[in-house]
Amino acid sequence: MKNTKANVASITNLITLDKNAADPLYAQLYQQLESLILQQELKPGTQLPTETAFSEALGVSKITIKRSYMELRNRKLITSNRKGGTTVLTPGRLDTHMFKLRGFTDEMHELGMTPSTRILERSIVNDRGMASMFGLNSNTPLLKLERIRYGDDKPLSHEIAWYNLHHLPELASADLQGSIYQAINQQCQYHLAWCEQTVEAVLSNDIENQAFGFSFPQPCLLIKRRSYSQNGILLEYVEGTFRGDAYAYRVKMKG
Repeated sequence: MKNTKANVASITNLITLDKNAADPLYAQLYQQLESLILQQELKPGTQLPTETAFSEALGVSKITIKRSYMELRNRKLITSNRKGGTTVLTPGRLDTHMFKLRGFTDEMHELGMTPSTRILERSIVNDRGMASMFGLNSNTPLLKLERIRYGDDKPLSHEIAWYNLHHLPELASADLQGSIYQAINQQCQYHLAWCEQTVEAVLSNDIENQAFGFSFPQPCLLIKRRSYSQNGILLEYVEGTFRGDAYAYRVKMKG
């Protein structure tokens, strides 16, 4: 795509800025362009408008465009040359966020990728330690689910999760090949409303080395999540190891 008036218009039509929103205009523009690039609505090689042309088309200052482009360059999503041209690059790591509670399937769909799953273990277990974490009697059965999760057929994560069958009994017989969050929302009385999450740096284990195709342990992100119902019942505990060469997590904070 050449940087013509038609191209400026076609890209401008994808952007919606709200001057009354809490987020500054440059942040709104950066976030929307980032999403368009990651979802490949703006494909690698696309020429973005010049700062002057884009500012005129959107009715904002050149500083707004400049700061947005700077953020995208820092993320290695665009590159600029000496003549003022700005080109979309092929994204490297998957950049995703922790703004809301969602499952792997929804995350992949938001990134424009096709999710799939390989189940390593699905069993009903009695685990005293896990039952205690859920606040249940020691002999209360739990669903244990171990999976390798894929995006566009690329292995991205190894998850081990436990589910509270006392409050989610429907999961014992549900089809869990796809999104378990969808199964909970559609089939269960209790729904996931909020979570507490931690992120740690770890090395991949033998299962992950084999699944990810590593010849030796590699840096990964271990995400531990406790997900609760609206009234504070712990419904899910999951430990997901995400390959460090493919993932970067972004957290939005406000002062």
